[in-house]
Amino acid sequence: MLLHLCTWPEVESYLEVSRGIIIPIGSTEQHGPTGLIGTDAISAEVIAKGVGEATSALVGPTINVGMALHHTAFPGSISLRPSTLINVIVDYVSCLTKSGFLKFFFINGHGGNIATLKAAFSEAYDRVDNLGIERADEVKCQVANWFMCRSVYQLAKELYGNQEGSHATPSEVAVTQYVYPDFIKNVGELTPAPSGHPIYGAKDFREHYPDGRMGSNPNLATPEHGGRFYELAVKELTGSYLEFLNSD
Repeated sequence: MLLHLCTWPEVESYLEVSRGIIIPIGSTEQHGPTGLIGTDAISAEVIAKGVGEATSALVGPTINVGMALHHTAFPGSISLRPSTLINVIVDYVSCLTKSGFLKFFFINGHGGNIATLKAAFSEAYDRVDNLGIERADEVKCQVANWFMCRSVYQLAKELYGNQEGSHATPSEVAVTQYVYPDFIKNVGELTPAPSGHPIYGAKDFREHYPDGRMGSNPNLATPEHGGRFYELAVKELTGSYLEFLNSD
């Protein structure tokens, strides 16, 4: 079930059987010369839908823009400030808690969101407490990073070795190729991408990673690989969501 395709009576009926909701969150940022700018949001959304179908869970609207300030020296990248993203998460959780939701499972497609999400959860707990919402003490949030699933990581290492890298990776590009095969990009052979430089500001990032890649070779990606990553992520996160939903 997708929240934006439901009516309010349907959501009310859903809440009679479950208090959990899955929320995909990604980013709108450069992914090298072949990766789609929407890669992180696309992957989080499709995997969240898969987990929702497997668990009969409601899936909320995707948060497409995340915390990606270090990518903004590349045209097309959009970022929220950490403080803005925190407010977005707090507002999502607060509004949905008023409706009766208690378990918020964020399926994340962007590493740059992790720290901000964890800070946002702390603020969300405080907000719902201060609002005096019924059962506020039962509200729980969890972030699940699909790209950090053990099975996904193992397959990426098997397929790509050290050419997986850490940004504009063949594994994430493969998922977008699986979802949008008509939008596969080809720019020819890629030179080895640099890696190892810490992430600071946007100008520094582009100086050290001039085409946006961090140690990765996305030319190794295929739609078939993407399908395998999708299936593994959905299976693993289905288990994680059900465990979270049934936890105290």
